[in-house]
Amino acid sequence: MSEMAATRLAQRPQLSEEVADHVRTRIMSGEVRPGDFIRLDETAAALGVSVTPVREALLTLRGEGLVDLVPRRGYLVSPMSRRDVEDIFWLQAELSRRIVDRAITRFDEAALGQHARLVEEFEAAAAAGDPDRVVSAQYALHRSINRASRSDKLSRFLNNAARYMPYRLYADDPAWRADALIDNRRMLEALRTGDVETAHAVIDAEFSNGADLLIAHLQRAGVWDEDRDGDGVTDGDDNRVESITSTPLIHGPV
Repeated sequence: MSEMAATRLAQRPQLSEEVADHVRTRIMSGEVRPGDFIRLDETAAALGVSVTPVREALLTLRGEGLVDLVPRRGYLVSPMSRRDVEDIFWLQAELSRRIVDRAITRFDEAALGQHARLVEEFEAAAAAGDPDRVVSAQYALHRSINRASRSDKLSRFLNNAARYMPYRLYADDPAWRADALIDNRRMLEALRTGDVETAHAVIDAEFSNGADLLIAHLQRAGVWDEDRDGDGVTDGDDNRVESITSTPLIHGPV
């Protein structure tokens, strides 16, 4: 496994979720590749936590299909295909379109004013080149629409799908930030005018471009399993990977 940057996480009840987010991001950004083992002791030491939240986090990631448990050897990063990435972004686009359909009629002047301020916050963060602020501001914009839709279950499904996205990869990309500036302004105008068609177009562009950027990044990182058909995973004749469907998920808050 590649060297892990030192990151200290405080002891909190949701610690295993934060560890899962950290490892999930490393997988989806290509920092660790399919077939790499994720060592409990190494991960715990690098994050400044005990082994217990790391073990819980890996159980969560196993349930998500990102890691596999190899008996007597530990957890390794699962194979990933371009189709996997395309499916993740397709699902987010489908859910987002349905959410915006419900939200667009519920944006009154107060909500529109708040959303406009969030767009300005994103623009300020992008201009400052501050990736953390960019991530936070873009999340706030999506949350604004999700809340307006009053579709709690759909928003939770969308949140679960969005966990796979390595947000820092996008926030660090000047071209992505420039496109997001345009998309955020277009979405604000669509919300003001009730233009569902434009809102859908913005969503389609956002997730299509996001998929293309991540696919290109992972291509450069060499993570693709070109022969994977998506119907199962094995680790050679002697180390068959246990079924990932038998492990319960550990769900975190939305």
